[in-house]
Amino acid sequence: MEKKVTEALMRCQLFEGLSAEDIDFATAAVKHRLVRFDKDDVYALAGTPCRYADIVVEGEMTARMVGPSGKFVQMATIGVGTLVAPAYIFAKDNRLPVSVETTAPTVVFRMTPAGLYQLMKGDDRVGMNFIRQLSSTSEFLARKTQMLTLSTVREKVAAFLLDEAARHDGKTFTLTMSRQEIADTFAIQKFSLQRVIREFTDDGLIATNGKSITIVDSEGLRKIKG
Repeated sequence: MEKKVTEALMRCQLFEGLSAEDIDFATAAVKHRLVRFDKDDVYALAGTPCRYADIVVEGEMTARMVGPSGKFVQMATIGVGTLVAPAYIFAKDNRLPVSVETTAPTVVFRMTPAGLYQLMKGDDRVGMNFIRQLSSTSEFLARKTQMLTLSTVREKVAAFLLDEAARHDGKTFTLTMSRQEIADTFAIQKFSLQRVIREFTDDGLIATNGKSITIVDSEGLRKIKG
């Protein structure tokens, strides 16, 4: 297998703990192919079945769904090393709740669900990693759903900041998304997000330094979150 593809697969949680040689050996026994998409291609529409076990090995995709307000909400950025929609690959109702499109020329390592199952049977580490990934995905979806049900911008931003702090195991963290991407996640305007961050800073709840944010008063943020 191409070195570039193997290196991308090594970034996938599915292959955590496996060497490049382990991955090449495991995937050689499974039928697979590389599928290419152009920028702005539709990978999947909400409501369509999840037919493949795809891992992004080049490029990037974005998952969006219609939020409570009727606007499209950015749910996740799907980058290199990501197994797409793991929670739906083996689900009885495997229809995707989100629409996915590419934001750059993208290549995926494609297996069928049967191929992924064969891969898991061939190496117990892959099976355990898949279970852990399902757990991580469930937690992520639960947090996203909770944020979407919050009514005000202040509640959403407070929940997001607390979640990011918990995810980074500390009060200081660096944002990996742009302000626009964060705003899109909540289906709010960028200026509304910036206004709330400025208010939180003025109120002494947080301190900012570029993309670095420090939680100063977590209890105050929890009260806003409700």
